[in-house]
Amino acid sequence: MKKVVLLFVVGSFLVSCSAAKTKQTAKKTADVSKYVNSISETNLSKNLYVIASDEMEGRNTGEPGQKKAGQYIIDRYKELGILNPPGSENYYQKVPSEFMKRGFAPKLNDSENIWAFIPGAEKPEEIVVISAHYDHVGMKNGEVFNGADDDGSGTVAVMEIAKAFQQAKKDGFSPKRSILFLHVTGEEHGLHGSRYYSENPLFPLANTVVDINIDMIGRRDSLNGHKENGKYVYVIGSDRLSSELHTINEAMNQKYVGLNLDYKYNDRKDPERIYFRSDHYNFAKKGVPAIFYFNGTHEDYHGPNDTPDKIEYDLLAMRTKLAFAVAWEIANRENKIVVDKDGK
Repeated sequence: MKKVVLLFVVGSFLVSCSAAKTKQTAKKTADVSKYVNSISETNLSKNLYVIASDEMEGRNTGEPGQKKAGQYIIDRYKELGILNPPGSENYYQKVPSEFMKRGFAPKLNDSENIWAFIPGAEKPEEIVVISAHYDHVGMKNGEVFNGADDDGSGTVAVMEIAKAFQQAKKDGFSPKRSILFLHVTGEEHGLHGSRYYSENPLFPLANTVVDINIDMIGRRDSLNGHKENGKYVYVIGSDRLSSELHTINEAMNQKYVGLNLDYKYNDRKDPERIYFRSDHYNFAKKGVPAIFYFNGTHEDYHGPNDTPDKIEYDLLAMRTKLAFAVAWEIANRENKIVVDKDGK
């Protein structure tokens, strides 16, 4: 009789320990800094030297060089095991030539947005979009305009962010919300690719939580002391539609990166109207909170010397880390960020 009681007590203890261990495992949280710090200067450089190589012929919209760059991007997603989104046939969203027709501008060839997707584990219907344009201006008089900063830097940043999210997923930390990695075409000719997606979204814009847009983050300008200290990024649009988006960006920067957040171009009276000049705007004008990261223009902007050797990869990595940290927080917080402003 005593032996039976003893066995019962021991068995109960083991079951209790097992349950406690299971409960402890269930509560395990990701070490976000591990994934922030997985953002690699080496990997950013490796991809950018391909994306902005002479072989890509300046990636002009719809031309062979851009399509070749697009295939390289897709091949990297396949290597990572990141699939095209559900509801799509492949990694391409075709953007027809006719859609990009613009006044007396030269006719563009059919082109493609490229998309890849990590499904959310708890709120898969809610979508975090991370975007960058992968086109540039092509060749002029036989000279390649490589577009390493514009926007090769944003292109490889999105790819590197995807790699970090996929590693977290493999470690058992899938994001709560789904992530759409969106490489858009036709930006240089009029924000065509992002406009096409916003008018023909794969997922309802009502379920799109945010667009985190990255366009030129690999160099520095000479304004506001940046020539002496490149550890900055221009933040544009973060407070136009959501006060929480603005607060999250500042908090994630303070926690993980420590850049100087420069709001010069977020001024409503900005004479350069930068807020309206990149792909986030096509989301924002439809009511989707958007944040745009930018390093400002420089002497090689839209010139033939915007080459991969001019990129400051330490700065590119820091800015990519910030974009990732913000995406992580928004994808994994309990509630969607609020839309509490009118966008003006």
